[in-house]
Amino acid sequence: MKSRSALLFLAATALAAAAGPPQVLRVGNYGEPQDLDPQVVTGVPEHRILMSLFEGLVTEDPHDLHPIPGLAESWDISPDGLTYTFHLRANLTWSNGDPITAGDFLDSYKRMLTPSFAAEYAYLLYNFVQGAAEYYQGKLTDFSKVGFKAPDTRTLVVTLKSPTPYLLKIIACHYAWDAVPTRVIAKFGSLDQKETRWTRPGNIVSSGPFMLKAWTQNQKIVVERNPYYWDAAGVKLDGIEFYPTEDQPTEERMFRAGELDTTYELPRAKVAVYREKDPTELRIDPWLGIYYYRFNVTRPPVNDKRVRKALALAIDRDSLLRNVTRGGEQPAYAVSYPGDAGYAPTAQLQGGVAEAQRLLAEAGFPGGKGFPRTEVLYNTHEMHRQIAEAIQAMWRKNLGIEVGLVNQEWKVYLDTQHDTHDFQIERAGWIADYPDPNVFLEIWETKNGNNDTLWGNAEYDRLLHAALAAKDDTARYAIYQKMDAILVDECPVMPIFYYTSVYLVSNRVRGWWPTLLDDHPWKYVYLEN
Repeated sequence: MKSRSALLFLAATALAAAAGPPQVLRVGNYGEPQDLDPQVVTGVPEHRILMSLFEGLVTEDPHDLHPIPGLAESWDISPDGLTYTFHLRANLTWSNGDPITAGDFLDSYKRMLTPSFAAEYAYLLYNFVQGAAEYYQGKLTDFSKVGFKAPDTRTLVVTLKSPTPYLLKIIACHYAWDAVPTRVIAKFGSLDQKETRWTRPGNIVSSGPFMLKAWTQNQKIVVERNPYYWDAAGVKLDGIEFYPTEDQPTEERMFRAGELDTTYELPRAKVAVYREKDPTELRIDPWLGIYYYRFNVTRPPVNDKRVRKALALAIDRDSLLRNVTRGGEQPAYAVSYPGDAGYAPTAQLQGGVAEAQRLLAEAGFPGGKGFPRTEVLYNTHEMHRQIAEAIQAMWRKNLGIEVGLVNQEWKVYLDTQHDTHDFQIERAGWIADYPDPNVFLEIWETKNGNNDTLWGNAEYDRLLHAALAAKDDTARYAIYQKMDAILVDECPVMPIFYYTSVYLVSNRVRGWWPTLLDDHPWKYVYLEN
């Protein structure tokens, strides 16, 4: 007996076949993904693929990404804002036909918070949910005492430590809150270890509008319609092909040859060309993110905040954006994104080259003399190389120091960043997981899974948790100002610019709207034949 969603899917497929050729979107997706486990990965390329494979309790509206029902058809919020009760849709199933229940969410959250699993995004749960931090820290061993409950198969209750008005935005935008098929994962290894076999074709089971069909390493990943998805009949595409396109010129040539329908980026030298010849295919959209260099504060010479500040003040951001990036980006002198949900940081890096030279001399390197061998690590990418070379030249000219450049492929770079921390300075970027200023500040908490600077500050940590418990946004934002001031003073990261998203989209693509997170929910996208 076929499920209702499968029957709807078959009907929709028949209609699509009658309407024309298969609807397969071809997407430039930057790098080869680290993995496809929602509780392991952290990058944007992975996020784009996971958006096709998994769906959360709440999902994103395609126009402005506001939270709309996903696997949960509705939810209730208690008057005090501490309890969220999610009501799952009837007859939800995984892509193998097994039922999706509230218990799957409990099992998934337990895995996410298991200390030995060491999920880098675990803080998106433990910062908010009652008892979750204690369980993650090993202080609480009984998961039933954490603020997740499933009174029946279709009801999930979440109890928070304090009111979090932006919780639904987090759940809608980030896969950390998605359920994973723990029964399937257990077949291929231990739930408390990072195991990749379950995410391979033929093994992986998913909950979203698409399911994995093929994964050819370093060539492409193919997803196809999931007949068991609750809204299978509403999915317009038959499939999506994701291509690793770290080389920008190659990606642009693929688009021009009709081999891609959308690119991840566009070489900045080509922006003027497309503005003149193909302006309807060029997109330059605001993007809620920051491009920065992170310092490993345990490695000399950047273990000295005076050196870190000198490096941050010695670069000409306006020149960099005007001559290198050329995508309408804005210079960044603080970590938080200005205007995010009405918040703008007042603390800014202050001073120019003269102040940078003074700080470097005070740190024991007058005129750059005696400055030890130092390197910047960046992941392989033309734009990252050009930015690094420009900054390298600025440091040489303004500080009298020679900094080397090292590049690594995406997956190797991620291992270096997260596992070995074998770098002094590293190119990085942070794209907001949800539209709220907290997203740019929470990651610098001591030992946060995404804080790869190894920096920590007890007062900063205290302020973060005070902000989470603040009575309203006015009080919360006042605390954030103090946190931004600490980041400017300590300078564990060097803010460079606030992103824009510069890319190409074929005129055939429909259902694609500019959004601040550059998320484009795949179920709404289709091709005009």
